[in-house]
Amino acid sequence: MKAGKRKKVVLVPCSGIGKALGSVGREATYEVVENLRKGVTDTTCLALIVRGDEETLQLVKNNRCIAVDGCPLQCAAKNVELAGGDLAASFRVVDTLRENRKLKPKSVTFLDHDGQELANLLAEQVAQKVDELLKR
Repeated sequence: MKAGKRKKVVLVPCSGIGKALGSVGREATYEVVENLRKGVTDTTCLALIVRGDEETLQLVKNNRCIAVDGCPLQCAAKNVELAGGDLAASFRVVDTLRENRKLKPKSVTFLDHDGQELANLLAEQVAQKVDELLKR
């Protein structure tokens, strides 16, 4: 599909279940999709990409995607590319953490103050990238 026909930017957060940085990445994704860039973004589950869900594969192939990974392994980014998706950008929570060393998320069942603050900072970065992609 031509770039001009792409209506949304799809955010793909990692599945880092049980990991604080995975929770931060998912929270940042939801903040962008539900609040900061509502209506021009969407999200999908990484597991659906991995298992080859046809509807999900079409979503990532027909829209520009942003991966939001918790750790340096970059499972979301790698799997979007493996699925033939259009990976337009990739963010790693660990990089945002390095830029904000005072924030140390600890909880994985719910985000503590530091985790939420880190998610908010990352969400702002992702939202700016969405704006850039939509201008192209």
